[in-house]
Amino acid sequence: MDRRRKETLLIALGGNALVRKGQLGTIEEQFENLRVPMAQIARLSREFKVVITHGNGPQVGNLLLQQEGCKEIPHLPLEILVAQTQGQIGYMIESTLDSALMELGVLTRQHFVTLISYVVVNEKDPAFLHPTKPIGPTFRETQVKDLLYPTRRVPGGYRRVVASPKPVTVVEKREIRKLIDMDFIVICCGGGGIPVIREGRAFHGVDAVIDKDMVSAKLAEEVGVDVFLIATDVEGVALNYGKPEQKFLRSMTVTDAQRYLDEGHFPPGSMGPKIEATMQFIRTRGKLAVITSVEAIAAAIEGKAGTEIVRD
Repeated sequence: MDRRRKETLLIALGGNALVRKGQLGTIEEQFENLRVPMAQIARLSREFKVVITHGNGPQVGNLLLQQEGCKEIPHLPLEILVAQTQGQIGYMIESTLDSALMELGVLTRQHFVTLISYVVVNEKDPAFLHPTKPIGPTFRETQVKDLLYPTRRVPGGYRRVVASPKPVTVVEKREIRKLIDMDFIVICCGGGGIPVIREGRAFHGVDAVIDKDMVSAKLAEEVGVDVFLIATDVEGVALNYGKPEQKFLRSMTVTDAQRYLDEGHFPPGSMGPKIEATMQFIRTRGKLAVITSVEAIAAAIEGKAGTEIVRD
C-alpha cells in the first residue's frame, strides 16, 4: 500500500464513459454514466496519485452540429469547442468524483482540479490532409450522402472525422507535475487538449482534435506516470474484432502489439491509437499499461481484467 501510494496512475476515459451506445447523450445520462468510473477512481485515489484525461468526441461533435444549424450566431473554430468541452466535462467529472469521495468518507483530505490544457502539434503533420478522428453522433449509411463533411465507417454506422495530428508536448506539463506532487487529482488534456502551433513565443489554435490516448501517453512521459490505463467500451484488446474468430487477449508484448497493428487488427480511429499510445508509454516509461472497460478499471489495476501491454 505504501509503495503504491507513491505511484502515479493516469486513467484515460473514453467518450463512452459519458455517452453509451444507443443513448441520446443527455446531461442526465452522462452524469449517471460517470458514476461507474468515478466510484472506482475515488477508491484508487487512496492508493495512487491520480491523473484523469478524457475524450470529447460525442460532445465536440454535437457542438459542431449545433452551431452549423444556427446561422444567426458567429461560428466558433474547433479548438474553441475543444476548450468548451474541457470545462464542461471537467465540471461533470469533478462533481461526480466529489460525490464518490464523500460516499467513501473522504471529505477534506483529497483535492482535485480541472486544468485547461494546450497541446502543441506540428503544423506540417500529414494528419491535416487525412482526417481520421471520429466525432459526434453515429449516422446510418443512407444519411451519409447528404452530409457536407467527411465520414468514416465505425462499428454501428458512420461518424464525422476531423484531423488528428500527433501531440508534440503538453504546454502545462510543469503545472500538472506540481499539482500531482501536491497530491491533487488532476483532470487535464480533456478531448486530447486544445491543439496549438507555436508562433515565436506565442501559440495559435488549429482546427483539429488530438487523440486523447496519444496525448495521454505523451503526458505520462512528461510528468512521470507509473501506470497507464485506458478505459473504453470493450473488455480489452481483441484480434479479429467483430468476426466469428474474435479473440480477446489478456496480455501482449510491445513486439506482439506492433505485429498485430501492422496486420490490420487495430484500425485507426478506434483501437489503433490506443495500441500506439500504450506502446509509446511502455517504450518511454517501461511500466504497466492496460486497456479495459469502464466498468473494470479497479479490477484491471489488480490484474484481474483487461489487456496488459508489457515490455518484451
